[in-house]
Amino acid sequence: MNQKTIKQPINFEGIGLHTGKHSKITLHPAEPRTGIQFNVKSDDTESTIKADLRNAKNSVRCTYLENNSASVLTVEHLMSALYGLGITNVNIDVEGEEIPILDGSAQMFSKAILEAGIEDQDEEVEFFEIDELLHFVDEETGSEYFAKPYDRPYFEVSIDFDNKEIDFQSARYFTDQDYNAEIAPARTFVRLEEISPLLNKGYIKGGSLKNALIISSEDIDASNIESIKEKYGLAEIEVDVNDLQLNSKLYPNEPARHKLLDFIGDLSLMGKPIKGKLIANKPGHKSNIAFANYLREHFQEKKRLKGMPAYDPNAEPIYDVEGIKKLIPHRYPFLWVDKIIKISDNEVVGVKNSSYSDWFYQGHFPGNPVFPGVIQMEALAQTGGILALNTVDDPENWDTLFLKMDNVKFKHIVRPGDVLIFKMVLLSPVRRGIFHMQGTTYVNNKIASEGELTAKIIRREQ
Repeated sequence: MNQKTIKQPINFEGIGLHTGKHSKITLHPAEPRTGIQFNVKSDDTESTIKADLRNAKNSVRCTYLENNSASVLTVEHLMSALYGLGITNVNIDVEGEEIPILDGSAQMFSKAILEAGIEDQDEEVEFFEIDELLHFVDEETGSEYFAKPYDRPYFEVSIDFDNKEIDFQSARYFTDQDYNAEIAPARTFVRLEEISPLLNKGYIKGGSLKNALIISSEDIDASNIESIKEKYGLAEIEVDVNDLQLNSKLYPNEPARHKLLDFIGDLSLMGKPIKGKLIANKPGHKSNIAFANYLREHFQEKKRLKGMPAYDPNAEPIYDVEGIKKLIPHRYPFLWVDKIIKISDNEVVGVKNSSYSDWFYQGHFPGNPVFPGVIQMEALAQTGGILALNTVDDPENWDTLFLKMDNVKFKHIVRPGDVLIFKMVLLSPVRRGIFHMQGTTYVNNKIASEGELTAKIIRREQ
């Protein structure tokens, strides 16, 4: 599957759902690997915001992107249309604060993209691939998510508002379906009784009966419209009964389809399509973003674990503890590497067998023994020192002094009996005896700790 962009610029304008302000956007073709980015123009300034989870902010009623100098609201419908049509690279000029809501669906976006044309590019699409069952619950909202292995991208949502207008509904989308016909037309929806509270909180200032499906148990016509408005606190809002999209669903499950549309748009901020089944129960924008961040952490962890060294305890080590003692000056009780199982010009791997007889376990902590994180860093430093001293002909005349540690993280508890694997990799060429290395501690097929360590080797007489 190739990356794609649009063949020619596309213009949209209208009001924003929440700000109620007019805005214009223009979609432009973009080079491969550009991704999707918003160029937000305000007064005499212009700021670029990447469509990326790192810029996504939590919101109950929309998804918005923000960097230090600019923001753009309600990106989810446009992002969903781009994802549904396979667009991976596009630049979007934004004049205003919010993407226009148009008719409350994604179809005006998707139709215009299809009319402008889609261009294949000479770069393959990269996928995130689900290879195990994952389960996530957003504790704040109660929304529940599953990710399962599958041979293509697949999205499914279910909702249940526990009333007769929107009881249990579900919808699904996978890449064999026609996004423009089956998902894009589903409009945003709101229950009649929610409108006044949302307005009071500063939301939906640009909402109207023409850009949302209104869900209500009330039978409304010209004879009772004024009493309905008074009942729900809508007295100041002009309502034309002829425009009222009251329960007039395009599909029996239109609310579920729109939640699916939003789910697709929010998950697209991961930057790559996901090969797997993504299932959401009672999703919302805030929980969608939380789930996407959970998935991103999972994929980052899997990527790091791909570099986990293989360890055969029966294989002859390159250096046993006596060999290590000839390279570095550390001795009991401060030697934390038992053997070296791999060494090259830019990488070294060491092993430590943790035992309850290690002195620190008696006080760290009584009744709850935990291998200290600072000693994991020291063990990485000693392992990196062996890599550094391996570059000189007379290591016995040199010492390794560590200068700093950056981006240190402790991710998994180490217990007595665990086997720790220390991996140090050069991040840049050695200059003036300075070694900049990435260190990772693995235990039980997990990353226990990691950090960037910088060291310098010096002759002992110095």
